[in-house]
Amino acid sequence: MPGSLPLLQVRDLSKSFRGVQALQDYRLDLAPGELIGVIGPNGAGKTTLFNLLTGVIPPSHGRILFNGYDITHASPDAICRTGIARTFQNIRLFRRLSVLDNVRIGLQTHHHVRLHQVVLHLPGFTSHERSLEQQAHALLDLLNLAAYADAQADALPYGLQRRLEIAVALATRPRLLLLDEPAAGMNPTEAEELMRLIARLHSELGLTIILIEHNMRVVMGICQRIQVLNYGRLIAEGQPEEIQQDARVLEAYLGVAG
Repeated sequence: MPGSLPLLQVRDLSKSFRGVQALQDYRLDLAPGELIGVIGPNGAGKTTLFNLLTGVIPPSHGRILFNGYDITHASPDAICRTGIARTFQNIRLFRRLSVLDNVRIGLQTHHHVRLHQVVLHLPGFTSHERSLEQQAHALLDLLNLAAYADAQADALPYGLQRRLEIAVALATRPRLLLLDEPAAGMNPTEAEELMRLIARLHSELGLTIILIEHNMRVVMGICQRIQVLNYGRLIAEGQPEEIQQDARVLEAYLGVAG
């Protein structure tokens, strides 16, 4: 969005593990409402980037500003409360709980009740619980999961578990959603449905989204801008058609010299 102040600003972000540079001098200005992709071969530093942005690991160097606030060394729960949510390469759900309860847990991020209200079942607690349930059902409707509300999370087909993980992330009311390879393990039909879902969430909710993905059909189909990482360095950035023709990308990502 031209003229908008960046929602996320990343400056010279670096991370090394025992001398191995996983990410080096990464930079990003992300405008509100953008949907960008981050691609690169395995080991390029993509998940390290998400781990840094969400406080899972501390940076070796650099600075992260979100909505004008420095979150470089904030804890994961504090970063979540500021409005950043993520999914993971390996699905993370409360597998033995119901689909509805998984989303309710996500909603608890911004809802707090006092212990005596819970113990005594005071009207405030009852109202709180009713509100959570209504919000959870609304999210399940949005993600086309309403029919599975009472199902155990690990009983869902793989593609629906991916969708549930997105619903849980959305329950935390993010302004920025980080999707880490959401199409991994999906067949072409599931990937196509996921692509349409992400595009719809981006449009209808006004979400800002960063998408890490190996499925080039998904990335090229919905992302407005793409960054390419290789060996921890940002080697290219541009619109999908520019990235597809970039010789450095062809060599690093596809193994083809331009």
